[in-house]
Amino acid sequence: MYEDKDVIFKALSDSTRRLILDELAEHNEMTLYELTVRLITNHNLPISRQAIAKHMAALEEAGLVHSIKKGKYRVLIFNKEPLTNLLKGWLDKT
Repeated sequence: MYEDKDVIFKALSDSTRRLILDELAEHNEMTLYELTVRLITNHNLPISRQAIAKHMAALEEAGLVHSIKKGKYRVLIFNKEPLTNLLKGWLDKT
């Protein structure tokens, strides 16, 4: 897993990516289609699955999201470990 601080902060700098993480944190795992529907209906975000896939690439590069194959679907999963490690590094310093 790649945990470069700059890559994490770059991924978090986009409001759409933060909405994606909010949805994934709330629902544990979702397909790209489910995520797209939630972003459109709950956040009035006019976005395509292709655009979300591009955002997902940035989130995956930062290690914040990973995907696994379940049957014929690819499921997206939020990974909080990079954020936990980043904050822990600051908060544990005395």
